[in-house]
Amino acid sequence: MTNVNAVEYPVPQPVVGRGALFVEHRLKAPLVSESAYIAPTAVLAGDVTVGPHSRVLFGAVITAEGGPVEIGQNCVVMENAVVRGVPGQETHIGDEVLVGPHAHLTGCVIEGGSLIATGATVFNGARIEAGAEVGFNAVVYVNTVVPAGTAVPMGWFAGGHPAELVAPGDWDRIRSIMEPLDYPGTVFGVGASSPMPDIARRYARGLALHHRDRIVPDERHLLAREDAP
Repeated sequence: MTNVNAVEYPVPQPVVGRGALFVEHRLKAPLVSESAYIAPTAVLAGDVTVGPHSRVLFGAVITAEGGPVEIGQNCVVMENAVVRGVPGQETHIGDEVLVGPHAHLTGCVIEGGSLIATGATVFNGARIEAGAEVGFNAVVYVNTVVPAGTAVPMGWFAGGHPAELVAPGDWDRIRSIMEPLDYPGTVFGVGASSPMPDIARRYARGLALHHRDRIVPDERHLLAREDAP
């Protein structure tokens, strides 16, 4: 009589992000540490790396649109946040960073121990230095550096290197800071006078590469080496 308890079954491969949408984009697939949690309904596309013990919650989108996205360890990217990697601008979230719901980060660096609160926006080329905070619905403009330990108040505008903090409604001062920071050139690679139809066509051509995307089945989600306990 066969002893069924003696039968050895192969140990199934670990799966991270079961039910989440992992997308191979530009021939790169997301790479996620086994100890990380990627919620169902989250989307990771392209050259995205998520470090040990980090959490990407429901509805969050992390997409490498021509530039990689690196997320460190013990980070939390909360519901419906968007993190976008773009060409020519580093997109990196350091260790122990909290990104709140509906926050929007593009082509920027968030150093360790920082807080990006609900609804905040951090634009291309910006750097949030260690331990800084960007408050609810605040905006950090292109090519801006928020110094370590600085708190951008709720709804305020931060622009410049180092950042000048401007209260909402002070449009004259905000516009004077924005102009030399070159939003069109930084974000779209065009001159300030370029018409929006030209910008839209240029952007659409770049995004056409999504036609070649491939959905990565759960069992083929790639695991990163664990670097920390």
